[in-house]
Amino acid sequence: MMRLIKKAGRKARYYFDKVWIRLFFLNKNIFPASRLFGFDRGKPIDRYYIEKFLSEHHTSIWGNVLEVSEDTYSKMFGSQIQRIDILHVSNENNRATIIGDLTQTITLPEDSFNCFICTQTLNFIYDFKKAIEGIKHLLKPGGTALITVAGICQVSKYDEERWGDFWRFCPNGIEKSFQEVFGKDQVNVFVYGNCEAAVSLLQGLAVNEKQKRFLDRADSEYPVTIGIVAKKIN
Repeated sequence: MMRLIKKAGRKARYYFDKVWIRLFFLNKNIFPASRLFGFDRGKPIDRYYIEKFLSEHHTSIWGNVLEVSEDTYSKMFGSQIQRIDILHVSNENNRATIIGDLTQTITLPEDSFNCFICTQTLNFIYDFKKAIEGIKHLLKPGGTALITVAGICQVSKYDEERWGDFWRFCPNGIEKSFQEVFGKDQVNVFVYGNCEAAVSLLQGLAVNEKQKRFLDRADSEYPVTIGIVAKKIN
């Protein structure tokens, strides 16, 4: 009987060690599941956080609204909108109604919008502090900018090859940068993500491959997406 118990114990340890070793090496895979942020697998994790942020502040999306590159979020979350404009840095975007550079206020209309939606854009602007000045320039007095930037994420080859991919932000850094332009009391920062969400985004996994209860657990030490609400005072 003792020999059978010992044999069963050795067999159990063998399979335990074998499974543990396999899991160890599986977790050491150096290649991501997707290099497209998960777009080819479903909704990217950072897009989940962007939409969560905009949904939480949807009441600011009204009147004359400006959005970068497209009007998706304006239509998804806005209400009582009078006009939507689309901003792009070049005329290659045939849907753009305004061709302008956020770092060059001379190319931008002044005091024109009740709301400006600018998602995942400042990461790709080298002089992002100048771009923040451009954001304020666009807003009407009393207007609101809804901004998101990337914290922990991969390099975007698409953007890097076109205009550059320069920055990954920390909450304190981007908060202070906006406060320098808008004023301390006019800026609020919101952090989304956690360690598991950050690792999943880096692996290229999509929202449908994760349980939302894990995505919704915020950990400010692992910021995946940072949302900024900046108001232009009257």
